[in-house]
Amino acid sequence: TDGPEPGAPRLTERETEVLRLVAKGLSYKQIAERLVISHRTVQNHVQNTLGKLQLHNRVELVRYAIERGLDGE
Repeated sequence: TDGPEPGAPRLTERETEVLRLVAKGLSYKQIAERLVISHRTVQNHVQNTLGKLQLHNRVELVRYAIERGLDGE
């Protein structure tokens, strides 16, 4: 894609990075280790992203990411 969709909420670079890793199936612990941040920080990024995207859970978040091709390299 050529950037965010019109009217789409803006995610921070870190939120997008966490979203990509969640979409690839990594656990919060694995994401925390890979990004050298705490497990709680990963949870915070996921919660912030859910709020911005008006989604309710991790399953919806993964579906959102896959639909936008964020699960690839």
